[in-house]
Formats: sequence, C-alpha cells, structure tokens
Amino acid sequence: MYAGECYDLRAWVIMPNHAHILFKVGSVSMSKTVGAWKKHTGRLANQLLGIQGAFWAEDYFDTFMRNAEHERETVHYIENNPANARLMLNPKAWPWSSARFRNEYGHLRL
Repeated sequence: MYAGECYDLRAWVIMPNHAHILFKVGSVSMSKTVGAWKKHTGRLANQLLGIQGAFWAEDYFDTFMRNAEHERETVHYIENNPANARLMLNPKAWPWSSARFRNEYGHLRL
C-alpha cells in the first residue's frame, strides 16, 4: 500500500517547534496515519539528535474541513506560518513547506 491509497496530502509546513499537515483521509483512519507519521519521524529525529524517548506529543489536534473555502483558508494559514512567525518574508522560500510547490494558480505540483 502506498500513501496515495492512505491519504491525499493537501498542504504542510514543518516549523521549528511544531508541524501543520492538511490531508484528506483515504483507506486508513486519521489516527493510524498520524500515528505512523509520528512513529517514523520521531524515530528518525531521535537518531539524528542522538536522543531517546517520545519526540512528539502523544495526541494531535484535528479540524474538519467544512467546504472548499475553509480548505483554501487552511492551506493559506499553513503555508504562511513561517512568514507569520517572521522566519522569512516569502513563504515559498521556506524549504519545509508545500508553498514552494504551488504554481501561480495555487495548484500543488509535486
């Protein structure tokens, strides 16, 4: 099974102390998907940092997208997070964000 069957990734940003990920649930539940991400990335981060123990908080916060406009607003919020935090002026310059993969029409091009 590959990611496309499990979820549809819509937007993301990795910040120094948190992450935002917008995805549409597919054949695997949200809790299992998030759990798998946390397990994999937590293990890799601990290896890289030379530490042990829990890397991520145990729980997560989710929001149901009511409609297309709500999703567009959420994408904008996620991808502008580095600029809003004053880490850089142009969100497309943040290397750990989906903003750099959006074309002039706002479509995600991976």
